[in-house]
Amino acid sequence: MTILETYIVPTLKKPIRLSDFKGGTFRLVHSRKAFTKLIKAGLVQVNDRASTTATPVFGHETITIFRDQTPLKRPNIDIPLNVIFEDDHLAIIAKPPGIEVSGNKRYTIENALCNILKKSSQEDALLNPEPIHRLDYPTSGCLLIGKTSSSVMMLNKYFQEKKVDKVYYAITIGKQKTKGTITSTLDGKESISHFEVIDTVASLKYEALNLVKLIPETGRKHQLRKHVASTGNPIMGDNQYGTAGNKGMGNGLYLHAFSIGFIHPATAGRILEHIKLPKKFTRIFKDVCL
Repeated sequence: MTILETYIVPTLKKPIRLSDFKGGTFRLVHSRKAFTKLIKAGLVQVNDRASTTATPVFGHETITIFRDQTPLKRPNIDIPLNVIFEDDHLAIIAKPPGIEVSGNKRYTIENALCNILKKSSQEDALLNPEPIHRLDYPTSGCLLIGKTSSSVMMLNKYFQEKKVDKVYYAITIGKQKTKGTITSTLDGKESISHFEVIDTVASLKYEALNLVKLIPETGRKHQLRKHVASTGNPIMGDNQYGTAGNKGMGNGLYLHAFSIGFIHPATAGRILEHIKLPKKFTRIFKDVCL
């Protein structure tokens, strides 16, 4: 096994369980939950001995954390994907609609990443790059990918702490308020979405079509789709949460992950990337410039 990190325990006032080390104790493991997961996977030793979550630590021990190098057998899939940003730590790609990000299926973006991204030269490089978040099957736009263990851990932490700025655009149907915030709970959890209508055009079929800027403050499953549908303005092409017959002109769901912004976990520089609106949007809203 390859060593990910070593840590010398300082003097302790009293013994603690190995799993009780606080998040932030280690340089490359950024949460207590992630550290516990590594212990259970047999990837943590105390003074070169196998450990469990209950292993007592008294002070001055050497904790060694190993990187899991068990290769995952993934299909070799070729999907033409545009890389918007890439360095040794992470990447941002343009997800097309109609492709799953990950899962048990063969044809997924996750299974294609090794073919489109350069292998990281960092010590904690992942054998297989990992998507940090998910976009629905019919949604297009910015998808963030981690290429190292430390980047994946930090980027996941950013999402948990709401430190990733995401902007979506959608086309909704029906007359709609110009702006607002939707706070209806989803699956019993707090859910917050902000919206602003950028432009509206008349529609014989739907009365009105709206180009709407959407900013999710939380990240629940199908949050934006459910929230705008709850106001009576479902996204065009969303026949799951919209009205019967909402086929979206046969062009699928009109929801696009336009931009993503965050602090780079390795360089501390600001990253902000965007992907212009798909043609199916600009055919309807010809004069909008974003």
